Amino acid sequence: MRIRDRRAEDVPEINLVPLIDVILVLIIFFVVTTTFDTRSMLKLELPRADARPADGEQPALSVLVNADGRYFIDDREALRTDVEAIKSTILEVAGDDRERPVLLRADARTPHQAVVTAMDALGQLGFRRISIATAPEPGAPVAGDPAR
Repeated sequence: MRIRDRRAEDVPEINLVPLIDVILVLIIFFVVTTTFDTRSMLKLELPRADARPADGEQPALSVLVNADGRYFIDDREALRTDVEAIKSTILEVAGDDRERPVLLRADARTPHQAVVTAMDALGQLGFRRISIATAPEPGAPVAGDPAR
């Protein structure tokens, strides 16, 4: 007769608690050390053009559209991306002056629809002097730069 040893049937287990602890510590480390972008540090890549900027007599209303399609009017952000929200933000910043020139700055990677939406909001409010900001070609002479 054969007698079995019951201790040999124990199944080895891997204890997952220390592994979970290490992963939790790593997640906390990455969350704490992550840097967050601030709105004042927007980086835009402007489209290129050869035209020289026109001399403006009035300070222009700045409408900025970043690569994510978010809108900033001067230093205020439009909370939503629909035309009505953009119009209300423009009204808060510009007031009743519809003769004020507008400088539309859009990142080169901005979807075309976001630029059209900004232009539509400006047009509905009655702004007619809209300029689109561009960056000069690299190596092109810059207006007012005697070194070139």
